[in-house]
Amino acid sequence: MVTAVHPLPRAAAVRHLGPNWYAAVMGTAIVATAGAALPLPVPRAPLAAVWALALTLLVVLLGARALHWTHHRDQARAHLLDPAMAPFYGCLSMALLAVGGGALTVGRDWIGTRAAVALDVVLFTTGTAVGLAAAVAVPYLMAVRHRVDAGQATPVWLLPLVAPMVSAALGPLLVPHLPAGQPRETLLLACFALFGLSLLATLLMLPLVFARLITSGPLPLALTPTLFLVLGPLGQSTTAVGAFAEAAPGVVPAPYSQGFDVLAVLYGVPVMGFALLWFGLATAHVVRARRRGMGFAMTWWAFTFPVGTCVTGAAQLARHTGLAVYDGLAVVLYGVLVAAWLTAAVRTVGGLLSGALLAGPRAAAVVPRPVTARTTSGAVR
Repeated sequence: MVTAVHPLPRAAAVRHLGPNWYAAVMGTAIVATAGAALPLPVPRAPLAAVWALALTLLVVLLGARALHWTHHRDQARAHLLDPAMAPFYGCLSMALLAVGGGALTVGRDWIGTRAAVALDVVLFTTGTAVGLAAAVAVPYLMAVRHRVDAGQATPVWLLPLVAPMVSAALGPLLVPHLPAGQPRETLLLACFALFGLSLLATLLMLPLVFARLITSGPLPLALTPTLFLVLGPLGQSTTAVGAFAEAAPGVVPAPYSQGFDVLAVLYGVPVMGFALLWFGLATAHVVRARRRGMGFAMTWWAFTFPVGTCVTGAAQLARHTGLAVYDGLAVVLYGVLVAAWLTAAVRTVGGLLSGALLAGPRAAAVVPRPVTARTTSGAVR
């Protein structure tokens, strides 16, 4: 007698768990780090608690994804070959980086600076390596294996290209913890190189997204929230140039250190202006989609991390320009971020409890084929 071997119940539950779930980790971590960047005195204990939640989610999700790859390799390979899912591998990098950066920003209040630095070194190094791999591998797969055309372009295509920008923005946090001299300068300029890598790649991809929106009409309802993903490279790059300016004095020689300070304003102000324009455009599309019946999906997490990067970007501009308007902008956007995070978190928990979010795609209804029966009076359909 041969006994059939069935997958473990836990392994079966994660068969359809894709890399897009890392967006929940990113969206949770940014609530903590963005809150710490605000000009208002925000209690740090709740922020540290949110960061601890993000760390817990990351550990749980890494374990679940390990089960996915171990027991459902066919599905994992299918995700890599799916042009709609493969770009989400950039989210793994950004989840690692977001939690690592949060360790130094707010997590150190609970675990201490030494442990926070050690944790961030591990997560930053791993996240940057994964991000660079995704930035190369996913566009390569899109070119040689995926079958896509310009009419299928969505903001999801930006995800693997934005991951190095997150490294660029969070890397400067580690600069003061390195030995003075070449180690610090090397890390700072490496982050600047990552900034350029991501920025130029985004500038190549973003016109495809915008052109598709104008020429082919609105995105499908479930994908409409992904329009907010465009805010990610905009807000994160503004955050990055501000972080370079803060880390540069004493690390790179003059006049380059002053140049970073100039760049923070001359680059950040116009890019944040475009971010606000896109925020309005994306919001209009989401309102339209909601009126047409857009329901909850994991794409709603696109309302969190990208908006959070605009909060940190506005806060950086406030520090470098001294203008109160950017302080106000950061506070308003943070309110939007918290509301979006609460909504996405509650709906995600509900979807997990009901099993809807981990269920496989619905099979198409089978329509019976017409049957011809022959009788004494002829053919009857």
